[in-house]
Amino acid sequence: MKPKQRQAAILEHLQQFGKTAVDDLAAHFATTGTTIRKDLTLLEEEGAVIRTYGGVVLSREEGDQPIDRKTHINTGKKLRIARAAIKEIQDGDSLIFDAGSTVMQMVPFLGLFNNITVMTNSLHIINALVELDNDQTILMPGGTYRKKSSSFHGSLAEGAFNQFNFDKLFIGADGVDLNGGVTTFNEAHGVSQAMCKAAERIILMVDSSKFGRKSPNIVCDLSRVDTLITDSGISDQYREAIEKHGIRIILVGENDE
Repeated sequence: MKPKQRQAAILEHLQQFGKTAVDDLAAHFATTGTTIRKDLTLLEEEGAVIRTYGGVVLSREEGDQPIDRKTHINTGKKLRIARAAIKEIQDGDSLIFDAGSTVMQMVPFLGLFNNITVMTNSLHIINALVELDNDQTILMPGGTYRKKSSSFHGSLAEGAFNQFNFDKLFIGADGVDLNGGVTTFNEAHGVSQAMCKAAERIILMVDSSKFGRKSPNIVCDLSRVDTLITDSGISDQYREAIEKHGIRIILVGENDE
């Protein structure tokens, strides 16, 4: 595992398990304590973690990681989820893409479709869309630029989504809780709520590590989700409970291409 990938995975681990000893992190990532301490020093300098005696915890900003770091977490699972999500698109669809790292994996495959409309608040996704050679209309909401997520937020962005109706929203999450619903660490989550209101169908794309987590900010209730795409690591308990909400579940495995 490359250092950036490991550092991103350390933050993901702390987000899930809380305060962790350095030795436990070394064992979990099958590396030395010296290597983990170097990672933690870099993460501490970035303000992502706080070192404690013998251990480490997330900083006050908790799991709201920069998008460039999130792209290094569970990349294989995210790609498989994205490939499954692409099968939900047809020519002529109007689509919303949120600014999550899993949704970003879909963009290279959009060149397969024509006469599609895509609206997104993600600058990374916009830049990738313009490189595609297909018939598409790209809409961007404007608003206040947030460097951490490379996306636009605020009342201007929210108002822009409120002016349209779309066929499908593809959205990720930091947590999926049976009672709390779809949640995020991002305090600027109002634009995600506006996306949900503007879409006929909500397609939630999360890897199985997100289940059972309840981040501070609620994006939407589970009852609003039409389709969940995740990996086969989801527990039977969560799978059965989510299906009771009437949500269609698509599972991807390591052999899915």
